[in-house]
Amino acid sequence: MSSENSRGDGGAEGAPPEQLAFIRESVRKAKAPRAKPRTWRGAALAKELPVARVLVDKGVLHLDRYFDYAVPEELDADAQPGVRVRVRFGAGRHRVREGRREGGGLIDGFLVERRAESDYSGPLAALAQVVSPEPVLSEELLGLARAVADRYAGSLADVLQLAVPPRSARAEQRPSPAPLPPPPAPEAGSWARYARGPAFLEALASGGAPRAVWNALPGPEWSTELARAVAATLASGRGALVVVPDGRTASRVDAELTALLGEGRHALLTADAGPEKRYAEWLAVRRGSVRAVVGTRAAMFAPVQDLGLVACWDDGDDSHSEQHAPQPHARDVLLLRAAQDKCAFLLGGWSCTVEAAQLVESGWARPLVAAREQVRAAAPLIRTVGDQDLARDEAARAARLPTLAWQVVRDGLRHGPVLVQVPRRGYVPRMACAQCRAPARCRRCAGPLQAHDAGAPRCGWCGREEGSWHCPECGAFRLRAQVVGARRTAEELGRAFPAVPVRTSGREHVLDTVPGAPALVVSTPGAEPVAEGGYAAALLLDGWAMLGRPDLRAGEDALRRWIGASALVRPQGDGGTVVVVAEPTLRPVQALVRWDPVGHAVRELAERAELGFPPVSRMAAVSGTAEAVAEFLGMVELPSQAEVLGPVALPVTPVAAGRSRRPGAPPAGERWVRALVRVPPGRGAALAAALKAAQAARMARGSGAVVWVRIDPPDIG
Repeated sequence: MSSENSRGDGGAEGAPPEQLAFIRESVRKAKAPRAKPRTWRGAALAKELPVARVLVDKGVLHLDRYFDYAVPEELDADAQPGVRVRVRFGAGRHRVREGRREGGGLIDGFLVERRAESDYSGPLAALAQVVSPEPVLSEELLGLARAVADRYAGSLADVLQLAVPPRSARAEQRPSPAPLPPPPAPEAGSWARYARGPAFLEALASGGAPRAVWNALPGPEWSTELARAVAATLASGRGALVVVPDGRTASRVDAELTALLGEGRHALLTADAGPEKRYAEWLAVRRGSVRAVVGTRAAMFAPVQDLGLVACWDDGDDSHSEQHAPQPHARDVLLLRAAQDKCAFLLGGWSCTVEAAQLVESGWARPLVAAREQVRAAAPLIRTVGDQDLARDEAARAARLPTLAWQVVRDGLRHGPVLVQVPRRGYVPRMACAQCRAPARCRRCAGPLQAHDAGAPRCGWCGREEGSWHCPECGAFRLRAQVVGARRTAEELGRAFPAVPVRTSGREHVLDTVPGAPALVVSTPGAEPVAEGGYAAALLLDGWAMLGRPDLRAGEDALRRWIGASALVRPQGDGGTVVVVAEPTLRPVQALVRWDPVGHAVRELAERAELGFPPVSRMAAVSGTAEAVAEFLGMVELPSQAEVLGPVALPVTPVAAGRSRRPGAPPAGERWVRALVRVPPGRGAALAAALKAAQAARMARGSGAVVWVRIDPPDIG
């Protein structure tokens, strides 16, 4: 009761105090209508198409199907295909009152279809609520999501969580702008540097659907060329979609499109925009107000109308691989969209992945490359420093940087900024044997040894000091830094060049651009800022560490990261020089010296075809405890010609506070194994279906042990 009702005089008018029980009784007897219960008990159904087929937001495989619900008459107008709804899920079969199933918890879902009758013979629960009359799930998007779910052995609900952004009521209430007329076809511009570049633009502008793998020339022109491809597609009256690895790259393409076409012709879909603004941009695309989209990996599902072009830049970047189930790759989703919508396809980058080479080798796409004269004119000079050079270089042993690198830095600083790429961030370096370079491990837990400013090396897992370490491989006693961190490198360069400013770019603080004045820019791979006028020189340090990773893609990834940094350096004619500290005889180093990423990818593809490795074959990884993986492999009905490799033990993740766990990685301290299942070309769909069926059966049975299944894992060792 309020304070007035609690006074002893009965209130201002002397009336007796009201009691809460009387208030409740008066509310019960009131004739005013109360809010309808979410079960819609006794409510009339819609006269036409009274059944709604709903996809509930339950990302478990054994519930990956549609469920039928009754449509109350009051929801008839808003309950249209594609809208968000709320339904009661999990009601018992026998909980029926007045012809309606009741019970269960409220859960979100999408209304997929309205039907006259249901395949279910029993009573149906009613739609609880239409969340919004805005149709967000089109037939095209639903078909794409189903194709992605089938390819990656996932559930449709999980894919739609990636495809449809969270709702913002304020964004839905605002109208989207009116669509603009198609722009004129652009000029070829710098596309003339490529043999088939102008013809590619003409095909887009005329409504064609060319498919190309584009090996871009080094330099900043790639974003302008990508914008011209989008403009040519818009000129034909169709839509275009561009997916890039990160927000910085998206901002560059966004700026080029704005400069070329003006405001209001494209949408930028990145996480940096915030939920409400991003949803408003997404709605503008869904409503047809905007026909062009540029964004990061979540934009691969953007509902562009009349799609005429899908493009992916730098498909080898890890950011294109989604971390949430079922972990699709943007390149493969765009390939599905190109086949589904029969539109043009453009896969571009400074480097070339093995998957891109396979598209050309199979004849599905055409190469879009420049002549060797153009490549030599645009690329910088590449110089190498190998192990023999380091062994003869006293300065390299003392300061961990070869003399040639110091000379190139000194000469480059006379004309502009110098980029220094190091393969890891931070300060504390991990250690290796100075003679054979075997990683230094703790004798107690086999963890990596790390060097600090003072004292003996310390284990990075258990923290134990190793004062009397010796190499178990060669017996040597000397240690060297396996990888020097970005901050440590910046300090060493700052002491060597005290009059020159030193900037760092990495995970905590990524620079977008740097001025053209002399400076040292120390960056981790992928975080290199763009310099005004290009870098005068670049150093690629610790190349052996990048090439020595125990992974099938180590050489391909190292070459891609080197080329990505070298492409920011001025051409050789303008004095641009790159020094890579790696063995010159290795294939990726030779490909960098010749600036031939396509030839490297073609040779890699031939070797993988001979060995039966992806992408020539399709592969799936099954991870979990040894007992769970053995049980799973025993119950799955694999297709013919399937080959099981393993299982093998996975490294134990150390228990560390604040350490984030990657999806599919073993919990900290637990021992997991992983088995690889390989099938020949053409059997990938059967493999995914078999793994999905087995996983669904385990979930329906309630198996407690977790088993992770991933199709086409990016790292297979």
